[in-house]
Amino acid sequence: MTPGLPPLVLGNLRTRNRLASVLVAFFHRIKFLSLFSPINIIIRSNHAMMDLCASIPSSTAPVSAGTSATILCCMCAAPISPNPSNTCSSCLASTTDVTRGISTEATLHQCRGCSRWHQAEGKWIGCDLESRELMALCLVNVAGLKKKRNEEGGGRVRLVDAAWVWTEPHSMRLKIRLTIQREVTSGGAILQQSFVVTFVVRNQQCVECQAAFRQGTWKNLVQVRQRVGHKRTFLYLEQLILKHGAHRGCLSIETFRDGMDFYFPDKGKAARFMSFLEDVVPLKVKSSKKLIGTDDKSNVSNYKYTSLVEICTLCKDDLLYLPKEMARHIGNISRLVLVKNITNVIHVIDPLTGQTGTIESDAYWRDPFRPIITAARTRLTRYVVLGKEAVYLERNASRKGVSKKQRSKLASITSARESDLGTNDSTIVERSHLGYLMKGGDVCLGYDLRETQLVDDDAEDARMAGKFPDVVYVRKLYGGVASGDSDAARKRMFRLHRLKVKKGDDEEIGGGGRRGKKAKKDAETDHMDEEDFMQELEADRDMRARVNIYKSDVASKMERNNDEDDDDVNDEDEDDQKITLDELLDNLALDSKPDAIEDAAVQDAMTTSDEFSGYVEGARAAKDKIGYVGRDEALGVKAKETAFPVESNIWGEDFMHKNGK
Repeated sequence: MTPGLPPLVLGNLRTRNRLASVLVAFFHRIKFLSLFSPINIIIRSNHAMMDLCASIPSSTAPVSAGTSATILCCMCAAPISPNPSNTCSSCLASTTDVTRGISTEATLHQCRGCSRWHQAEGKWIGCDLESRELMALCLVNVAGLKKKRNEEGGGRVRLVDAAWVWTEPHSMRLKIRLTIQREVTSGGAILQQSFVVTFVVRNQQCVECQAAFRQGTWKNLVQVRQRVGHKRTFLYLEQLILKHGAHRGCLSIETFRDGMDFYFPDKGKAARFMSFLEDVVPLKVKSSKKLIGTDDKSNVSNYKYTSLVEICTLCKDDLLYLPKEMARHIGNISRLVLVKNITNVIHVIDPLTGQTGTIESDAYWRDPFRPIITAARTRLTRYVVLGKEAVYLERNASRKGVSKKQRSKLASITSARESDLGTNDSTIVERSHLGYLMKGGDVCLGYDLRETQLVDDDAEDARMAGKFPDVVYVRKLYGGVASGDSDAARKRMFRLHRLKVKKGDDEEIGGGGRRGKKAKKDAETDHMDEEDFMQELEADRDMRARVNIYKSDVASKMERNNDEDDDDVNDEDEDDQKITLDELLDNLALDSKPDAIEDAAVQDAMTTSDEFSGYVEGARAAKDKIGYVGRDEALGVKAKETAFPVESNIWGEDFMHKNGK
């Protein structure tokens, strides 16, 4: 017969619980439980001990409902409320590592060519430093954050906070400070701990950059062509591509005399580029494909696609003689018009009345026509304005009213050819839509129709019949170009960015002989086209609004000169096409002195790379509302802080349901 436990008479429930805790601690410490096998005491958990104490008879009355029962911590013997771990929160936090099973080091791959980050297999994304997107990419690469309850290494984990930690710019490291909460045991206490995760940045080329360094890796070729004798259209198209970033994803760009070739790694990027071209210029597209290889078993074929994009032959400032049907269709405008600008449609203007109209791309390609005079440097004549007189049209000859704004721009201009000054007294009086811009002494360009032989028969008959004006003014000249300064291009107050292109086979500069002479002549022609394009930008405010123009080294000097000129401007100066500093983007230093440039270079060499590139510490993190630990505070950040219990002391299943999670 197994001897039983002798009865104990306890004063109250508090004394009984304290005695039970002392007995448990005593049995665990002396490790003599095996000697008491006859005793019917089986202590498997805290609940079993409470059942044992409850079976002991008591000679006193039960404790009132308002009194809370306490037990002693098995480590520090401090009185605590009963909990599944039988340990106080302080002892539990000091002996438990909340970050167990969570990686504190990881690797990120960045493409050095395009600065994109590797997200998944074959997928790369562009992220700025300290951005929300890069933070999400870092958290995905931290192993153990999505640990579930049944997984090895502890209870469930919840991410509370994430913040960037400053690192050295050249260290190739990224650091984030994570704050997590975790269940210590199943249904146990919730502890919170902060620690730092370090990401090592490795260089790895993306698929597009790898293809850019290999020959024949393109899948789609977009050939952009325009059959004209100049490259002004492509210079303008290049600026539009740069502003909108339409060349992103392009493997390489080749330039030819009559166009440009764009190589893309897939059809999607090429289709997006052609969609952009359709929005900025009138064009038509022809596509073809070439079979490279095929697999008969899997029925998979490899093709290379080629798209020929042909731009209309009309350019800005070209003189047109419209067909009768087309002139009647766009508002019964005069047949002699000037191309005002080119977008996805062709904008024309009557130089004598100021009436405007648009020619749709489909209408042009149904019946293409060429200009009677192209805006080439050899076809334009320089005129000096001697005076002007305002002209007001009561009624337009086309029976369509001209807007009040256009009527106020008309003026009768008295001018003379610059080459005739000092030789004869020949003057020309003609109306122009640019009259509001002109004043005495200005220099402008125009078409002299008195001695011009036109190729179009109908236009030539109309000119011989006296239906054409003697001169059509095209644009006004500004700055050193108007005064004939040979160094006007260098003194221009703005400059443009250019695409990184390589010359095609027909533009490669060869050796001596005829090929060398042709290359030299082509280089001179390209320089003239660039100068003509810069003059067009100077004279057209709407055209400048569609591209990005940047300040040059002489912008500060031009600004001071403009301030002095503003004091002397009279009321008749209504020129709204003149370029101003407000239109320019900051790009270069305003002080162009050699000493200032050298000092700036030395200062840049002493600064870090983030300061050189305009990087502001913590600016992007603040914009995305992400925590950031600055340079000074980063020195005091510990790799792993001590865990502490959460104040709310949430237990069991309520932990994962806090804040709706």
